[in-house]
Amino acid sequence: MKQISHHLATLAITAWVGSLWAISYIAAPVLFYAQPDRLLAGRLAGHMFSIIHEIGLVCGAYLLTYFFWRFKGTVLRQPMFWASTLMLSITLIMLFYIEPTMNGMKAQAADVMHSAYAGRFRMMHGISQMLALVESIAGAYLAIRNRSI
Repeated sequence: MKQISHHLATLAITAWVGSLWAISYIAAPVLFYAQPDRLLAGRLAGHMFSIIHEIGLVCGAYLLTYFFWRFKGTVLRQPMFWASTLMLSITLIMLFYIEPTMNGMKAQAADVMHSAYAGRFRMMHGISQMLALVESIAGAYLAIRNRSI
């Protein structure tokens, strides 16, 4: 059972971090480069990020459960537990605050970047990019340290 749960933890890290990197650093930039309609590109990228956050909820919940089970009384001293907690916290912020806020602004204006919401939208977008970078770094840590669990 220990090996199966470890393999599932490896798969969870791979799915979560891999999808985060693939969408954030490959798919979304290519989409904005190749798609002349920036509104469409933004909608598609937003949808992909929503999927990443849903993957993060499932994988993050499993990883926290796994670390609690694996490290029992010492879980709070485990950097991998804290990296997973940080990633899941960012996922929750993105999914339940930043995404709905940005989607609300998009719903209020046909072209949010040329509306009264443009400044706030840019700020939220910048915050989401910074959080995604922090999440990516924590994910890199998990991927590298995974051999030790």
